[in-house]
Amino acid sequence: MIRKIIKIDEEKCIGCGLCADACHEGAIEMVNGKAKLTREDYCDGLGDCLPACPVDAISFEEREAPAYDEAAVKEAQSKKKAAGKLPCGCPGTQSRAIQRDAAADVAACVPITSQLQQWPVQIKLVPVNAPYFDGANLLIAADCTAYAYANFHQEFIRNRITLIGCPKLDEGDYAEKLTAIIAGNDIKSVTIVRMEVPCCGGIENAAKRALMASGKFIPWRVVTVTTDGRLKE
Repeated sequence: MIRKIIKIDEEKCIGCGLCADACHEGAIEMVNGKAKLTREDYCDGLGDCLPACPVDAISFEEREAPAYDEAAVKEAQSKKKAAGKLPCGCPGTQSRAIQRDAAADVAACVPITSQLQQWPVQIKLVPVNAPYFDGANLLIAADCTAYAYANFHQEFIRNRITLIGCPKLDEGDYAEKLTAIIAGNDIKSVTIVRMEVPCCGGIENAAKRALMASGKFIPWRVVTVTTDGRLKE
């Protein structure tokens, strides 16, 4: 049937995951850091996701598409609820407790010194041409990573200039600011640290776009931290 359905512009999508949160039917999922309409029969065509997108990557179109299947949507929502998942479909919002070995933590406890070398650290606040960028190894990290991974200062902040942000909660895109920093300074390397949740793809994509737009060849790598605080292989 011909009906109104959403259309996602993958080129504009920054992978923030806000549209997936806003889609109560679960028609949108994050795939490889981008929003995808994975279930056309779950899309009711009302567009709750449109105002959630900060870069206007979602619009309406009229085309051949399966009819909206309300019964299937309700069944899927019930299954997710029974499995302890929220209806929005975003794994980053799932609540769970993490059990730790308190005795082992106490036994391993040693004095820790901060490795932070500059201030501010928030991407939107840091000056583009700050002197500490000269010859810097740059760390671009999702802000949850430092809370999730216990040895974050020693393994990632040490000997690096640190920039943090949250693509899900901060307004706008980081790519323009990161491009200006990388293009306008002598950056030696870039390390990107993100959480495993789909919305964190936004900070990874922004950093990659900035590296490409800078016109420079700079060594870079991406490290993923799991929600229970491990480095993902």
